[in-house]
Amino acid sequence: MNCIKITIDPENNVISVWNNGKGIPVIEHQKEKMFVPEMIFGHLLTSSNFDDTQKKVTGGRNGYGAKLCNVFSTKFTVITANKEYKKKFKQTWTNNMSKKTDPKISEFSGSDFTEITFSPDLEKFKMTVLDKDTVALLTRRAYDVAGVTKGVKVYLNGTKLPVNSFKSYCELYLKDKTMDDGAPLKIAHEVVNDRWEVCLTISEKGFQQVSFVNSIATTKGGRHVDYICEQVVSKLMDTVKKKNKGGVNIKPFQLKNHVWLFVNCLVENPTFDSQTKENMTLQAKKFGSTASLSEKFLKGVTSCGIVDSVTTWMKFKQQSELQKKCHSSKHSKLKGIPKLDDANDAGTRFSRDCTLILTEGDSAKSLAVSGLGVIGRDRYGVFPLRGKLLNVREASHKQIMDNAEINNIVKIVGLQYKNKYETEDSLKTLRYGKVMIMTDQDQDGSHIKGLLINFIQYNWPNLLKYHFVEQFITPIVKVSKQKESLSFYSIPEFEEWMRDTENWRQWKAKYYKGLGTSTMKEAKDYFSDMNRHRIMFDYHGADDDAAIELAFSKKKVEDRKEWLTSWLEERKRRKEAGLSDIYLYGKNTKRVTFNDFINKELVLFSNADNERSIPSAVDGLKPGQRKVLFTAFKKYENKEIKVAQMAGAVAELSAYHHGEASLMSTIINLAQNFVGSNNINLLQPIGQFGTRLHGGKDAASPRYIFTTLSPLTRILFNHCDDNLVAYQYDDNQKVEPVWYCPIIPMVLVNGSDGIGTGWSTRMPNYGARDIVKNIKRMLQGEEIVPMIPSYKGFIGTIEEIEPNRFAVSGEIAVVDDNTIEITELPIRTWTQTYKEQVLEPMLHGTDKTPPLIQDYKEYHTDTTVKFVIQMAADKLLRAEQEGLHKVFKIQTTISQANQMVRLNCIHI
Repeated sequence: MNCIKITIDPENNVISVWNNGKGIPVIEHQKEKMFVPEMIFGHLLTSSNFDDTQKKVTGGRNGYGAKLCNVFSTKFTVITANKEYKKKFKQTWTNNMSKKTDPKISEFSGSDFTEITFSPDLEKFKMTVLDKDTVALLTRRAYDVAGVTKGVKVYLNGTKLPVNSFKSYCELYLKDKTMDDGAPLKIAHEVVNDRWEVCLTISEKGFQQVSFVNSIATTKGGRHVDYICEQVVSKLMDTVKKKNKGGVNIKPFQLKNHVWLFVNCLVENPTFDSQTKENMTLQAKKFGSTASLSEKFLKGVTSCGIVDSVTTWMKFKQQSELQKKCHSSKHSKLKGIPKLDDANDAGTRFSRDCTLILTEGDSAKSLAVSGLGVIGRDRYGVFPLRGKLLNVREASHKQIMDNAEINNIVKIVGLQYKNKYETEDSLKTLRYGKVMIMTDQDQDGSHIKGLLINFIQYNWPNLLKYHFVEQFITPIVKVSKQKESLSFYSIPEFEEWMRDTENWRQWKAKYYKGLGTSTMKEAKDYFSDMNRHRIMFDYHGADDDAAIELAFSKKKVEDRKEWLTSWLEERKRRKEAGLSDIYLYGKNTKRVTFNDFINKELVLFSNADNERSIPSAVDGLKPGQRKVLFTAFKKYENKEIKVAQMAGAVAELSAYHHGEASLMSTIINLAQNFVGSNNINLLQPIGQFGTRLHGGKDAASPRYIFTTLSPLTRILFNHCDDNLVAYQYDDNQKVEPVWYCPIIPMVLVNGSDGIGTGWSTRMPNYGARDIVKNIKRMLQGEEIVPMIPSYKGFIGTIEEIEPNRFAVSGEIAVVDDNTIEITELPIRTWTQTYKEQVLEPMLHGTDKTPPLIQDYKEYHTDTTVKFVIQMAADKLLRAEQEGLHKVFKIQTTISQANQMVRLNCIHI
């Protein structure tokens, strides 16, 4: 069969269907004693489909099908011709198949065909004519036939239907439908095999399906649809989870609501839940075929808009949950927010004119409150931040939900996650019309500003257009001479002034390291001159958005590398040309763009972040470590001191401007000498500095442990070099040098881990002797020998498995048929962690795995490892066959692919 002709004549209430498939045999049935066409169309419960042992992919099941059309017709005529029997058959039934004419049999020599013509009994359907809806439904069925019958031309009322495949049929549903960006809907299509064909696109109205089983339209779907849909949803779930890490949880049925699925299949002996055959109920295992969707198709599914649609829906759901959590609305009074000094007019009809000052900590709040004595409390509120705000662009939904600081800001300002704030009127719903950021004038203060800007831009980008964000700047340096005083808001500006002022040494300089340095009188002076200290952020569109995303999006890591490298090169060029660094806040600066803030101010923090996190190529030290060494060289070469006291001395002697807790941790790390820490500890551990049992976390309190310089340190860092290195100055105080110059590259000896901005580093330890041998080879002009990572005291093995990648194996041995012994763990697999995360689950089993071992005993010391494990002989044998190192998880890898160090720029 390659042609079907359908005619619908509503005026005369006549419908006919003709096809040129093989005609019905025009012979007499031996048992029923009637011609076969009459038996098929005129007698109920006569069918060739009753035998379920015969596998068929047709639609008939019970012998009713075509007869019911006859039963519900006032006139029903069958004409069929069969070339094999050279006969043509014609017969007509009337009055709902109650009357019939005698069959007319004639000779025939043409091509096979069959034609059914009938007049529906409209009275039975409570109709008087074939109305438009019914004709439309019949027309749709004609299109269905064209879509699911491969290689068959379908004509309707003499016109060929524009459908030549299942895909082109599916595309009719998508006509005039577009994506959010106006582009036509994308459709994923696959002919899986000769029995299954699938199309899929995005749905905006919940789950939709159009499906056919053996050319029967299953308008309610069924198990064939579930079979395909489960494969699609499973793939989409994986993709969405990867794209939305940490976001709201999504369930398969929620994702399914974004799918529009089209299925055309052939199923052996399908079953349905009714004679209308709208829902196919046959179990998948009985389909007679399988349909495993290809990776190419599933990849196409992920790119047809569904993932983006689901992500948008999840963001809306996330916003709803956040809004419910925050309960933000316009109230004149707020309760339950500690340390908030609310503006008196916040939440009233004057809210648009109110400004919330967000300060860096409590001391900065005190400064702001003091300044409010000048400008008043009616239109200004103050709220102190406890530290750096969460980067909401990369935070999980749970992190945002649980972040008290963000929730408090939302409540105080009256922000609503669902509100886009596209008009001036929408801003009237806020409790504050602006936020003003008041932080220290250092790099960390810039980072806090950036995080707040990122928070607003990510959630409510339109607010930036209305100058919603401002900043309050304070001097970083003041110079005075007699009664004259000058303020500078950036170091480069101050340096320019010194170059241009011949008698600058006659002026007395005072450096302001933070807002806490300013006095209450100075605070009032600042707020008395709001025009100078209040800087407005101007929004200049896409460039500003791109700059903010560059600074805070995880996707922009490579771009950040280029950004910082270009900045470093420009700084180097300016320095060589005798030019001052670029700075943002000049004498007449009143407003800045977000783009300028990112590229001229925040970039300083990003660079400082790398300086803190990535070690120097010269001495292998980070700034904090270098400050500790500088202090030890100066005061504690042969004198023991408590770690807590040493931290105070470092802060004093090297102008360390961060928390002393971080310094104490740095000092402890420099003194640790257990396996997996330092190959050469630069400080001595006098007391409990931690062990391999807990990876150093079991160190005693810094108040109880002592340290001093290790004797070997002064051999590595020769004291003769102390007068040769270039020292830095901080607030006119001589502090640590730019770098020391050890006699061997310490960055290789002790390794380093760190995550900066754009770059990170993970440097393994190497053996000092191997390093010395290679240095000697270099001095003699010989080729160096590639080095394998090496850790002092480690008795396992480290072997290269591929270029720049090494397998680190612990030691495990079979003692007898039921006993094994573990005497070494991989580097940085700590004993207690291994016991809790590996052996305990093996002993007790988990929800997914049964117990593997029967018992284990521990015989460790603070420096060695020893587990003696008992297990059944058969399980031990299987473990040996699989590989003991793999089963007991005592093999890890070390990579040399991310060994980053700092020079003037960043290099490998």
